Amino acid sequence: MRVRDLMATDVQTVLLDDLLSEAVLVLADQHVTALAVVDKGGKLVGVLSTADVLTAQAESGAGAVAWEGMAVRDVMGSPALTIEPDARLHDAAQQMLYGNVHRLFVVEDGDLVGVISQTDVVRAMATMRPHL
Repeated sequence: MRVRDLMATDVQTVLLDDLLSEAVLVLADQHVTALAVVDKGGKLVGVLSTADVLTAQAESGAGAVAWEGMAVRDVMGSPALTIEPDARLHDAAQQMLYGNVHRLFVVEDGDLVGVISQTDVVRAMATMRPHL
């Protein structure tokens, strides 16, 4: 099985300069745990996860006022870990494990084309034979 067989293609994105407060609303409204961060040209430059938001909040020691005017670029992780759509599912699982991440963004010819998560991998393992 290949990454392209399981990846989601409706990747939620935010721009580097978007306000963090707006990105947090997207995370909540879309029920996702991370957003791909792209530049104005649409190229993947990082990831904003709920863990990044929680870490920033905990380290700020301040209330909601600290978030006013803060940009996604101030909190995001970079670079985002990526994988090719034709990579084996086994390789995606290993990369997530070794990278200590919950998802990989799928990039083909430099373009963001999808995302695959740990949940996707586990779901596939639960419904197929062990030979991933």
